[in-house]
Amino acid sequence: MTACPSRQVFDVVVLGGGIAGAALAAQLAGDLRVALVEREPQLGYHTTGRSAAMYIPSYGGPAVQPLTAASRGFFEDPPCGFAGRLLSPRPVLHIARADQVERLEAFARKTAGAALRRLGREGALSRAPILRPQAVQSALLETGAGDLDVARLHGGMVRRAREAGAVILADAGRPDIVREGSRWRVRTRQASLIAPTLVNATGAWADETARDAGLAPKDLSPMLRTAILVDAPRELGFHDWPVVKDIDERFYFRPFGGRLLITPADETPSPPCDAAPDELDIACAMMRFHDAADHPVARIHHRWAGLRTFAADRAPVIGWSETAPGFFWLAGLGGFGIQTAPAVARLANALVRGRRAPQDLADHGVVSATYDPGRLGEAADPVIPPGRGPPVMADGPPGLPAY
Repeated sequence: MTACPSRQVFDVVVLGGGIAGAALAAQLAGDLRVALVEREPQLGYHTTGRSAAMYIPSYGGPAVQPLTAASRGFFEDPPCGFAGRLLSPRPVLHIARADQVERLEAFARKTAGAALRRLGREGALSRAPILRPQAVQSALLETGAGDLDVARLHGGMVRRAREAGAVILADAGRPDIVREGSRWRVRTRQASLIAPTLVNATGAWADETARDAGLAPKDLSPMLRTAILVDAPRELGFHDWPVVKDIDERFYFRPFGGRLLITPADETPSPPCDAAPDELDIACAMMRFHDAADHPVARIHHRWAGLRTFAADRAPVIGWSETAPGFFWLAGLGGFGIQTAPAVARLANALVRGRRAPQDLADHGVVSATYDPGRLGEAADPVIPPGRGPPVMADGPPGLPAY
């Protein structure tokens, strides 16, 4: 482990070591001096480390779907350092009771670009035999979905950033952030970091980070989601079952690590915190699951919760602050940060460097204005003078070895 001196100058300081911050640091490092700063002892401890690891092209709405589509190629054929393909096929079975069929049809119309196959009750039951017949009047099978290896994805991004020269500081605590002239100073437990560009990739803490930097928040909303693991059904072929998802998103269940993962797909407003499951949410998960599936649960092997953070319009927040020069938002990724990480990082990398979005992202329908923080409004800041856009990179010694 290499000690970090008390003061160092960088081009970019990225706050937040989850998938968004790590993926952007991997893009920026090499020709820029980059520091990746995580308040927790472990990078990716919160949302990234608790992901259900799904890639669902239809998920997230029109602002998220282009980013998901543009990320697929990376997952199927990642560069060296990721130990091979990151995406394993697993379809999603969207189910509807008799009273939900109209909503299933509306979903099919809205997601016409996704690979959807219509199934009747028997077709759905053959793919997930524990489903109760009354729980499925009609279904859609989304065949372009799959499982993502989150650990290899996140670990590979961190490794690429480190090998390109980024300094990685974990266990930094809540940083002290001060604007000094044309630069930001970020004081952590280990060091004082100076850079003209500060990236806010702190997930559920993004509004708190903005306040610490003297900016108005964006009214981002962390939402708690609960998950439990129970014994797998004994039916043959369980490992290859689809994700089974209620069309109203009241629950889903799926094979996960040799067991059955169940969630009530809850969205409970929460302050930023080390999220923990609530007994009522667990009870809700079990009730909704038993209404739809015939699989007695004798034991819950594991339970956890994570935070998914949304802007009011549910689109990610990616771009420069309109009032604070050098402050870049990379937040509000909701539950879609993993499946959009490669495209989000490339878009953010281009914007940080003052460039247009890469053409292949545009070809997938990614429009940077969709994610611009200015769409959400921001109160004028009394301390930081107005201005936006990529600042001139700092002068100073080269970046330090990672540790």
